[in-house]
Amino acid sequence: MLRRLYDWTMAKASHRHAGWWLALFAFMEASFFPVPPHPLLGLMCLAEPKKAIRYALIATAASVVGGLLGYAIGHFAYAAFGEVLLRALHLADSFPKAACYLREYGAEIIIVKGATPIPFKLLTITAGFIGMNLFVFLGASVISRSISFLIVGVLFRLFGAPIKAVIDKHLGKVTVAFVVAVLAGFLAVSLLGGGAKEANQKCDTIAAANKA
Repeated sequence: MLRRLYDWTMAKASHRHAGWWLALFAFMEASFFPVPPHPLLGLMCLAEPKKAIRYALIATAASVVGGLLGYAIGHFAYAAFGEVLLRALHLADSFPKAACYLREYGAEIIIVKGATPIPFKLLTITAGFIGMNLFVFLGASVISRSISFLIVGVLFRLFGAPIKAVIDKHLGKVTVAFVVAVLAGFLAVSLLGGGAKEANQKCDTIAAANKA
């Protein structure tokens, strides 16, 4: 079953329209879509290692443009449907803390947190809501998304063929190792969140007050 699913996904990832699908996923995820584009990017890079950097650039550009849509939602339409959108995505409780961090750190929080598993859409909508400088937001988004996607592209461009050979031979073991690595990454992010202690305490207090 796993092998058939892998072969089917690899065929789709190497499809001639796969780049457009990747751009669409990256665009939507930065503003309103719950599923991140990283798995699709990884599979496309695995299927076509020579195009890995190209795919990463597509994802980066589309995500930055999608981030501008998220910013517009937060800035112009938060009351109309931005708040409802965050609730639908189960991000409403994180919104006050995200707003506090953005006010305290500005571009730094987008660069650092935007390159982690924290939903980028939460940062884009919140940045628009607090009226963050648009050019600062745009520059930070470019850096953040480049870190997030180009690392994948470069690694697959350099090591894509050997990685694919290993996966083809040991698919089950690689799948288990990948799941463990993802869970460990999320745990590390939650335990090692950056920022000054005082600012963290302030934002935690604000978040707790909004939940009360």
